[in-house]
Amino acid sequence: MRENLTYVKVSVKTSGAEQYKTDMVTYFLSEAGFDMFDEENGCLCAYIKKTAFDPGCLNFLNGEFGYAVEEIEDKDWNAEWEKNYFKPIVVSGRCVVHSSFHTDVPPAEYDIVIDPKMSFGTGHHQTTRCMMGFLLEADMSGKSVCDMGCGTAVLGILASMRGASRVTGIDIDGHCIRNSEENIRLNRTPMELLLGGAEKLQCRHFDVILANINRNILLADMDKYVQALNPGGDLYMSGFYLDDLAVIRAKAGSLGLRFDAVKHEGDWCAAKFSV
Repeated sequence: MRENLTYVKVSVKTSGAEQYKTDMVTYFLSEAGFDMFDEENGCLCAYIKKTAFDPGCLNFLNGEFGYAVEEIEDKDWNAEWEKNYFKPIVVSGRCVVHSSFHTDVPPAEYDIVIDPKMSFGTGHHQTTRCMMGFLLEADMSGKSVCDMGCGTAVLGILASMRGASRVTGIDIDGHCIRNSEENIRLNRTPMELLLGGAEKLQCRHFDVILANINRNILLADMDKYVQALNPGGDLYMSGFYLDDLAVIRAKAGSLGLRFDAVKHEGDWCAAKFSV
């Protein structure tokens, strides 16, 4: 039986605000556990499970941004995204991400079908695009890959399309795992899925680990990522601001990682490290 959930939707009036301020709102809400974002009618809309919502996390908005809070029942999120937000997007001129309901899809070398529901990762967020940009440049042939916090599994799917021999997706959210299962079937890309967090890396080893999560989780779990990397392996991390790169680099360096490259869109960035 399908689990029905109630979500809290917070609509923040960002029309006319500078982009960096909108990015900061997104950052603080993602740190508070909001895991899907879209834009409608001049508002940044953020979603979180009702059971995980703490009204106090919105205090930072007082005085600068108007906002509204409403509860919404679990629904047909494909229809909602089709109506309000999700449009096909081309990444680096080589990969198109679209949903199964789209009919006007531009041709690309890699064609990924994502039905997002309430999971994060459609290519619309800067961090996802930065990570995909890295994957499109890297040699994935024959590599074992872990997609930490896989969300929709879009990164794992692209890694598989790029030639990875074994892909594992890990997420703490059962809804994300079920959504990933659907997207894997849609793209016919074999991928193992595990429900849980970084503890699932124990006794597992990978050539490549992808972690598009947030700064605090990356800092807390980075040692587990390093322990799970094969010699010569690569760690790609995103979900943090360019201003946070220094602290990410410092933590990585303390664990013996070498900083290789960074990509950024606006204030958001992704970084590549290697053993």
